Amino acid sequence: MFAKIFTVSFLTSVAFARPQIPGETYTGTADNATIAGDSSGPDSNGKFQISGIGIRANFIAYGASISNLFINDTSGVERDIVGGFDNASYYAIDRQHPHFGGVPGRYANRIKNSSFTLDGETYNFTPNDNPTPEHPGGVDTLHGGPDGWDWRNWTVVAHTDNSITFSLTDPDGKEGFPGEVVSYVTYTLGNMTWDIRMIALSTTKVTPIMLSSHTYWNLDGWQNNETALALNHSLWLPYGGQRIATDTILIPTGDILNNTKESLNDFWSTPKQVGANFTNPELNGNCGFNCTGYDNCYINNRAAPYDWRVGDIPVARLRSAWSGIQLDVFTDQDAFQVYSCGGQNGSMALKSTQGLHDDPSRPRVIEQYGCVVLEVQDYIDGIHNPEWGRGKKQIFAPEDDPYVLQASYRFGLNDTAVGLLGPGSG
Repeated sequence: MFAKIFTVSFLTSVAFARPQIPGETYTGTADNATIAGDSSGPDSNGKFQISGIGIRANFIAYGASISNLFINDTSGVERDIVGGFDNASYYAIDRQHPHFGGVPGRYANRIKNSSFTLDGETYNFTPNDNPTPEHPGGVDTLHGGPDGWDWRNWTVVAHTDNSITFSLTDPDGKEGFPGEVVSYVTYTLGNMTWDIRMIALSTTKVTPIMLSSHTYWNLDGWQNNETALALNHSLWLPYGGQRIATDTILIPTGDILNNTKESLNDFWSTPKQVGANFTNPELNGNCGFNCTGYDNCYINNRAAPYDWRVGDIPVARLRSAWSGIQLDVFTDQDAFQVYSCGGQNGSMALKSTQGLHDDPSRPRVIEQYGCVVLEVQDYIDGIHNPEWGRGKKQIFAPEDDPYVLQASYRFGLNDTAVGLLGPGSG
């Protein structure tokens, strides 16, 4: 019933917006964006600007992506702390660096064997991950396939001074997924906060849905004169005492592993730097075959019932002692993916708002381990592991309530180590 009421009321309010045209690309102009609320379009770089108290950000229609996020550090210097491109048109051109700040969908993270059986019918999704000679396209599907949601142009349906809403209609059969899905993503800036609300409605058939936000963070704005990396960032996952076991290509095995205290994956007992264990040879393979670092799905073990919006303890805290910028993540999602950017190789250029402009010895690129990706989401590949009980969280029919993801990114300034120790800091 809620889904039907929501559909009528919300869709009526945005019915005047031009629907997304499958396959269109973003040109960096206002010609292909219909906007409700504030009539202003994107700037000369194709970016929509919103602002709050002590925070401002730019978003683009391609992938419903965040492109810039500006925060003043403890010295009062403004830092742009997310990865992206200077001009929106380049997102559609560059195929080497996907998912920068976008919304992966219709199913985030990996799907084993690029297939799924539902009610006796097998659906084959378009593969795009881990290619082999026998399967040059890949053996699994990552972030919705080669033309997933963060590869497509969304429609801007609302834009105010502090908020922007994007919409996407994903047709039946796209990338092999059954049924049409209509989705809305709203970003709102408050008092040093960035709030996210994602809603997706299955309109014609039962289908898997799982979304996320795929933002690349460097809380120094790549301007730390001591290091170009994010390994100096401290990470705390107070509820992350367990993680999903994966094989060498990061497909879940079905097992749940304990993150033993003081082990490589222990970020729950106390905060530690992302790079704290990088000299430990046991970290090799932790993020897949011949990979050193992190690309792991941690489980948020919170006692039910809980209100994710309140309390002092986030599901994740990322902090840089150099800039003093601290990010606390609150969410209604039950898992949390951490990626230490081991796949970056120095080919991704920094934006003009980032990096050291007066140091020729420092390449203006994102180097390996130069960022951290934090992904609020549900259990990866939960559709292939029914024993986890994720069915109602990941499988949706037209008569069901809509899929909903909510998160609040709350920023603070803290130039002391005390801020890493727990609640009440920052």
